[in-house]
Amino acid sequence: MKLFTDPIMHALSIKYPAPQFEDRSAMLMQSLIKSIISQQLSVKAADTIYKRFVDLFSSNTFPGAKVILAMDDEMIRSAGLSYAKITYVKSVANAFVSDLIDIEKVRKQSDEEVITELTQIKGIGRWTAEMILIFTLQRPDVFSIGDLGLRNAIIKLYGITDQKEMVKLSENWKPYRSTACWYLWRSLENTPKV
Repeated sequence: MKLFTDPIMHALSIKYPAPQFEDRSAMLMQSLIKSIISQQLSVKAADTIYKRFVDLFSSNTFPGAKVILAMDDEMIRSAGLSYAKITYVKSVANAFVSDLIDIEKVRKQSDEEVITELTQIKGIGRWTAEMILIFTLQRPDVFSIGDLGLRNAIIKLYGITDQKEMVKLSENWKPYRSTACWYLWRSLENTPKV
């Protein structure tokens, strides 16, 4: 089946294997916290700190929200998180304890409603919410103009530098813009984890 009429995107879809997005909505809190830990870090550094964070908890599995909230800040700091990130991690945990975020409700919301909901949490911006839509909630039609990699790929492949024109271009990829993003990232050989 040909997903894209755009010849450049069609060529990418032939060159690279199709992404295998999975619904990971049950892991929403974990995904948000991992995103916070990863902010402004290399993949390697983020993975190391994330592992140390999980290892702080006796079960060596991802802790529940109440367990995170009960953990001493200095203990979390020992895993390599800054004080700002500790605040953000606890803000995420609190959103789940207080029912600000309800996974069943999120599953039924539109993409924009999810973005609005998630960006109420301190430390979660629009870009993070859009990545959650693609990689955790398996939403098929997300395009993140805030992603530098996507913008660089469009500049490289299409010669378009204006962000409004990039958004207009992305309209051609509906309703598969998440898949298009995947191919754009692949074109840079900066493969995101799925």
